[in-house]
Amino acid sequence: MTVAWEGTGLFPGEGIVRSWIGRVVFGLGGFLVVAGLLGLVWAPGVVEKTPVDVSTITYLDGEAGKLDAATGELVRNPIYAISDTRTDSEVSTDDTVAWVSFSCVMIDRGGERECVDGSPDMITASVDVFASDRVTAEAVNEGVDLPADATPHEGLVNKWPFNAEQTTYPYWDGTLGRTVDAVFDRTEDIDGLETYVYQVSVVEAPAEIAAGTQGTYSTAKEIFVEPKTGSIVNQTEDQQRWLADGTPALDLQLAFTDEQVETSVADTKDSLSLLTLIEVVLPIVGFVGGGLLLVVGFLMMRRPAARPVAHREREVVGAGR
Repeated sequence: MTVAWEGTGLFPGEGIVRSWIGRVVFGLGGFLVVAGLLGLVWAPGVVEKTPVDVSTITYLDGEAGKLDAATGELVRNPIYAISDTRTDSEVSTDDTVAWVSFSCVMIDRGGERECVDGSPDMITASVDVFASDRVTAEAVNEGVDLPADATPHEGLVNKWPFNAEQTTYPYWDGTLGRTVDAVFDRTEDIDGLETYVYQVSVVEAPAEIAAGTQGTYSTAKEIFVEPKTGSIVNQTEDQQRWLADGTPALDLQLAFTDEQVETSVADTKDSLSLLTLIEVVLPIVGFVGGGLLLVVGFLMMRRPAARPVAHREREVVGAGR
């Protein structure tokens, strides 16, 4: 007598383990797809906003001719400028960031570069308090608790919007107390970073050229902007001021120091890397990697097909006798 032994080829519980692993893989795939979707749709609205905890010091240098009251002539000297710009996180909101900016232009005597209030070497000094939209970078005057004596601003003040375009923007000129056109001119590479160059031109406009002193004012600026972040990585200025009778009072040329340009480029590249990781890499990994894991997980969760039954005959001792 013979009997048949049947086997499926699976160890006990293998199908259950396979199904559970499939579910884990499928769940991970779903998580990655959702993460990719968030990186594509939700993240740009969150990461493409000006932070509310900014503190930067910008250094510029150049030359200036300043009126010597004794001789009536312009005396030229090397100069430096310092701009200390900080956000006020207590006043800033989800949509608006408040700023306080201290700046000075000093004659460079070769010592430590700092703003020295009351020094005869001080050419100009100012304090500016304003607020701007965290996305568009345009000045905001309503809905934010600025000091009562803060000057209302308009247009762009200290940065460009995220995803800046090759177009003309209204740009705040503090000397005039109004906006002027910042006109796109060209693109330019700075240490491997592509920038948009905007030009600002003011020609002999009436202005307060010093505290309580009226005259005329001209300036030609070039502002180098990384378009994705809206960060200013370099700026040059050629400025002149005249007294009301036409006497030259100031002839100034300034630009970011070489070290400042290097710092600005490095900081901007770091910001770009973060944006690329969140907005580009994460969606690609999420959609491609997540999609593959969904397929693998689905296949693993399917009930495995029964393998061919193995037959083995053996003779039972004593049978058929």
